[in-house]
Amino acid sequence: MRALKIVFWTLYRVWFYILMAVPILVMFPFLFISILSERWYPYFFVMARIWAKVILFGMGFRVKLEVEQEIKEGESYMFVANHTSMTDIMLMLSVVKNPFVFVGKKELTKIPLFGFFYKRTCILVDRSSSKSRMAVFERAQKRISQGLSICIFPEGGVPDDESVVLDEFKDGAFRLALEHQIPLVPLTFADNKKRFSYTFFSGSPGIMRVKIHSFFETKNQQSDYKKTIKESVRQVILTQLEDYNS
Repeated sequence: MRALKIVFWTLYRVWFYILMAVPILVMFPFLFISILSERWYPYFFVMARIWAKVILFGMGFRVKLEVEQEIKEGESYMFVANHTSMTDIMLMLSVVKNPFVFVGKKELTKIPLFGFFYKRTCILVDRSSSKSRMAVFERAQKRISQGLSICIFPEGGVPDDESVVLDEFKDGAFRLALEHQIPLVPLTFADNKKRFSYTFFSGSPGIMRVKIHSFFETKNQQSDYKKTIKESVRQVILTQLEDYNS
């Protein structure tokens, strides 16, 4: 039985990367055109959502969405969620319709095909470089001024220890939201670690539960509110994760 599971998991992983590549190849001319100008990013975003939904469907993942507060079209937000899987990117794209830009680690640019577009559309950060971290704020400010939203996984990466339910949050997302006075939108991803973790021999088709929580407003708040809002947002996501797993 264990041998059969290993064969399944191996094929399942290979299939995931095939699903990542095929939609990009099919849409490549349109994707390439859409990244030639920053003004055309919303068109790229539409195709990115199609790409994400193809992967989720092809992997046998069924998204179950719960919404506490509706996201308004045309508004800018800071989206934050717990981070446990490569599928977090696809799930975020699938459930959020407002065009947003990911802030993510530069290491993902090494993934063939995906990395080509990731490098040209996302705000990359080298967490070991203070200069790189400062540049993130400048690029994010420009994107927000263009009417876009920002998405950050505030844990700063996936914890090496998969027993960690929710790692400590970094400051970046909360500082940006406060500086630009945009609402913070917490999302909880309940099942991504179970469905497709970073452990190679693991994963299975099934439900992916997502909850979009009520927003945290930042208008008229000062920078010293950063610690309070960071801890409050983390507690909302942690409580929901514990509720899902109880």
